[in-house]
Amino acid sequence: MRAVFCGTPEFAVPTLEAVVDAGHDVQLVVTQPDRASGRGLELSLPPVKRKALELGLPVTQPEKIKNNAEFQAQLAAIAPDVILVVAYGRIIPQWMLDMPKHGDLNLHASLLPKYRGAAPIQWAVAKGERVTGNTTMRIDAGLDTGDILLQSEVPIGPEQTAQELFPILAADGAQLMVETLRQLAAGTVIPRKQNDAQATLAPILTRDAGRIDFTQSAQTIFNRWRGFQPWPGAHTMFREKKFIVHAMEVATAVKGLAVGEMMVREQALYVGCANDTALRLDEVQLEGKKRILVGEFLRGYKIETGERLGSWLGS
Repeated sequence: MRAVFCGTPEFAVPTLEAVVDAGHDVQLVVTQPDRASGRGLELSLPPVKRKALELGLPVTQPEKIKNNAEFQAQLAAIAPDVILVVAYGRIIPQWMLDMPKHGDLNLHASLLPKYRGAAPIQWAVAKGERVTGNTTMRIDAGLDTGDILLQSEVPIGPEQTAQELFPILAADGAQLMVETLRQLAAGTVIPRKQNDAQATLAPILTRDAGRIDFTQSAQTIFNRWRGFQPWPGAHTMFREKKFIVHAMEVATAVKGLAVGEMMVREQALYVGCANDTALRLDEVQLEGKKRILVGEFLRGYKIETGERLGSWLGS
């Protein structure tokens, strides 16, 4: 098909590659503008732009698209059969939805209608799901509410983090998009409406989402830590300083700790959670200090009996 591809981050790169490898005619790659990043504030190219240049594809990077007459004319001149949207990061205006005969197709990294929104991979892991997947859908004016075209399931391991799941879903989604285009061309795909009553949301992550709430169970906290890797991670307060937990696990054999209470046993650090559950903290970082294993942390700080992490210290 004659296609326009819209995408920005690393997650979208495998789909761009797969669509080109499948022989589709990608006339234009649309991505977000280069952004200044790092200490030197040097311009950083979006991963999709880097891949497009490597593949010899034309690239455009409009700052805005809704009322951009020049961009609209550029797409109209291409007259695409389909517009593909994978983690582009912009709301697609109605004029773009109306342009191609096969519509605007989105790859969304969840089994819609579950986890509509900006962070479906992170929230699926954070909520303790055992299965997630990808959905290709035809975009409409709502938030991930368009008709479903195809879906594929991907298991989530009990200790797998969102960071580990990202490339797996990206590779799976790339093949799903290619199959969707094949079936669209053959006329064999049957769009189906989403059941809005089954919808759940996956809102954009904030720094506060990483704050550990020890009034939740150890498993719930562990799932959120897995889901929020690499950002916003998991943090609490220790002696009125921010305390980041880089590695943790559920401690099934530890009982009797109060919520937030710390206990040292055989050079391991445990903390009490809801329902008489506990976590073992394995790698930590105190505000202003380097990331270290808990053994090293315990050599530098003596934990007092009954001392607690979290809001009890005024966080």
